[in-house]
Amino acid sequence: MAATVSGAGSARARRVWGWTWRGLLVLLLLLVLLVAHTVWFKPLRINWFYERVFIEFALDDPELLSSLRILPSWLDFHSDKLTDRSIARTRESQQQIRDALEMLHRYDREQLDEAGRESYDILDYFLGIQVEGEPFAFHNHPLNQLFGIQNGLPTFLATQHPVERTRDAENYIARLKQFPVVFAQVHQGLRYREQQGIVPPRFVIEKVLEEMRGFVGAGVEENILYTSLVEKLDRLPQDRIGERERERILERVRTAIEIDVFPAYNGLVSYYDALLPRVRGNDGVWAMPEGEAYYEWLVRMHTTTDMTPDQVHELGLVEVERIEREMDVILRAEGLASGTVGTRVDRISRRPDQLYPDTDEGREQIIADFQRLIDEIDAGMDDWFDVRPAAAMRVERVPAFREATAPGAYYNAPAFDGSRPGVFYINLRDVGEIPRFSMATLAYHEGVPGHHFQVALKQELRGVPTFRKLLPFTAYSEGWALYAERLAKEAGFMEDPLDDLGRLQAEMFRAVRLVVDTGLHHQQWTRERAITYMRQKTGMPQGDVVAEIERYLVMPGQALAYKVGMEHILMLRGRAQAALGDDFDIREFHNVVLLGGAMPMTLLEQRVDRWIASRADSP
Repeated sequence: MAATVSGAGSARARRVWGWTWRGLLVLLLLLVLLVAHTVWFKPLRINWFYERVFIEFALDDPELLSSLRILPSWLDFHSDKLTDRSIARTRESQQQIRDALEMLHRYDREQLDEAGRESYDILDYFLGIQVEGEPFAFHNHPLNQLFGIQNGLPTFLATQHPVERTRDAENYIARLKQFPVVFAQVHQGLRYREQQGIVPPRFVIEKVLEEMRGFVGAGVEENILYTSLVEKLDRLPQDRIGERERERILERVRTAIEIDVFPAYNGLVSYYDALLPRVRGNDGVWAMPEGEAYYEWLVRMHTTTDMTPDQVHELGLVEVERIEREMDVILRAEGLASGTVGTRVDRISRRPDQLYPDTDEGREQIIADFQRLIDEIDAGMDDWFDVRPAAAMRVERVPAFREATAPGAYYNAPAFDGSRPGVFYINLRDVGEIPRFSMATLAYHEGVPGHHFQVALKQELRGVPTFRKLLPFTAYSEGWALYAERLAKEAGFMEDPLDDLGRLQAEMFRAVRLVVDTGLHHQQWTRERAITYMRQKTGMPQGDVVAEIERYLVMPGQALAYKVGMEHILMLRGRAQAALGDDFDIREFHNVVLLGGAMPMTLLEQRVDRWIASRADSP
């Protein structure tokens, strides 16, 4: 009897296990079908579609994945690859964007909640403006003095490629060996552009040639691709990579630079050498085929408004006049009553009390003083912000090999995994370009409460699609940073009139950009006319002015975003203050602006208006 019961129990157990395994297999099959449907067809949920779009584009950009560091180390399939820069890949990317926009429009926006509609609208705008720009996909200069591959790729490997173990070093070497392929892709694109009548201004070719020759001519062991790796290896614990292994890695790096990297550079040197005699002018995009339509699109894309080039130009002229009057008051108080505003500011910038020693110690002090300014204001922002980024921020020097052509300062976002803080890079090629009175506003723009607050908080958002942590809308991000300069004054951090002069000079600089960028690309100004105008109005050092004008010639329209974005944020703040009166809270306003991430100005306006309405309706 007991044996019979035992047999029956065993049979039931087998049936239970059988059904369990069948159930698990069915669930697994359903999961596989769901994944396949999400990958190849319209995902069942729009948030899945959002993540699919991000993944599709990220997987095609291994350098982006290395910079973001959002994948766990066990899922590292990209760190030994460089991003494809071929014409074919550009075409494929365009098709991806069109397909993504078409798929987005298959979802019913009206069925989404408020947050969902906001995400929908942001992605719709971003993809739509890219589709509008398809005819101009090759109206750019991938080899240029600011962000060309000749300086951008070495900088990426030096600052973004991590080396924590032997495998990372092997990936680094694998990437060095891909220089010939990537540079050949760029070379192909340059020739294609030339056939379409799109060639860089003459100064771009001259400066890039000088930079590339210097890059190769310095020798292997003085090259940043070698020295940066040595520094990374030196920082590792002794037991991580042994001495013999270290020497083996460095020998392979020396070989790769000599055999793969330098010949790739020499190929581009030969091309630009041959191109130089055929290029005469330093013209704006008006000289390109379809240049007028291209610039009109650039203005819309960078400002995220419907402003025309003429409207932007007029705004610049009006703001230049206003700011001149405010600067004049401070300059007269300093005993400077005659000459242009720019000339008088230049006199102050040359005063001994405004200059640091032109020494290594002087440059170290500049970095320390910038860090001090940022730390001080960070400790005094509680009345203006109740949400702060968790990521840290530090000040570093622009890599020496990039100093000659790099901008005066820029900010790099922190890594998503927390392994790298936000970095404010300052260009120390010439200490005379950094007068003391200009430093506070620059620290507030690049650091706190400027780019670092905005970018780091965007990356730390929760409950939003990944693309909202990454999409760059220049008018929003740069408009916020310029707004932050003014906010710092309102918060009491510019009581010294000279610090306020530095703020006004920086705002004048952005207002002048509206005039000279539209002048160069729409009104056919010469490079020299633009340089003269900016020098007269801002008093910035000659070297800075030349670098800026040359920047606008290779990044048309981008410089318009700062002042247009700032004006829009100030307009929205004024609207909220007028509507809410005593109920207006500046900290709440900043939360509304910052905690949605970057977005077009038109959509930011809608977001603020919704907040105003909700606050007005609350008891």
